Amino acid sequence: MDYLKEYQIHLRDEKGASDNTLSSYMRDMHQFDAYLADKGISLRQVIQSDIENYAKYLTVKGKSASTVTRAMASIKSFYNYMLNHGQVSSNPAKGIAPAKVERKLPQILTSKEVELFLEQPECTDLKGFRDRAMLELLYATGIRVSELIGLNVEDLNLSAGILRCSSKGKERLIPLYPAAVRALSDYVDRIRPQMIDSPEERALFVNVSGERMSRQGFWKLIKHYQEKAGIQKEITPHTLRHSFAAHLLENGADLQSIQEMLGHADISSTQIYSQLVNQKLKNVYNKAHPRA
Repeated sequence: MDYLKEYQIHLRDEKGASDNTLSSYMRDMHQFDAYLADKGISLRQVIQSDIENYAKYLTVKGKSASTVTRAMASIKSFYNYMLNHGQVSSNPAKGIAPAKVERKLPQILTSKEVELFLEQPECTDLKGFRDRAMLELLYATGIRVSELIGLNVEDLNLSAGILRCSSKGKERLIPLYPAAVRALSDYVDRIRPQMIDSPEERALFVNVSGERMSRQGFWKLIKHYQEKAGIQKEITPHTLRHSFAAHLLENGADLQSIQEMLGHADISSTQIYSQLVNQKLKNVYNKAHPRA
């Protein structure tokens, strides 16, 4: 029996795992399976020490703590599946402590860098208007790129200056600043009708073929405008999300409000921005104080 193939079907059909999640879990499991094969161990024969040795093996190979932790999580999930389907009598990964992950502070842009970046799309053609609207919306709301490309026209209430964002079965309302409302109004009223392939298309942002913008398409767009702006920092769609949160916090917003706008289930995920702002203050102090 091909346990990994059956597990993949289970993740896809029963758990409804996304393509990215599926790819990540299966890559981890195939690498673990290859490691076991070299030692003459089958997936059903694995005991806890085999998994602990694998974690050490990954560390020796130079894998980061976060990569090792993810691999352990994938293995634990697989053996939960095996246990539930009667293929093993216990989960050998149960009780294995995750590797200690040093949480890196996210990189953010300064307010001037954000301004420079948002100025890059030139509103001289359809694509320029669309790109300006997308970037303004991303920084105005701090939504994830998956949420951005998943937006439909009806999610915008421009007269009220509000975006409705739905993710993981939850809905949140996020205000929009005036410049974002103007960019979105231009795009929705004048540009999008010329870009869509069908009047029934509900996607807010579409590509040159008139269909919903893809994650890959948006990634390329970000890279293009980073190069055009000449910004040396690595910019990803998440960089604007991090910058949105940090800039709000710097200017007096409370953590709970930022948590709600970001859609974080746990405020501990939002607290990293406090560390970021505190680190920035320390850097300013150390540079500026005459006795520092």
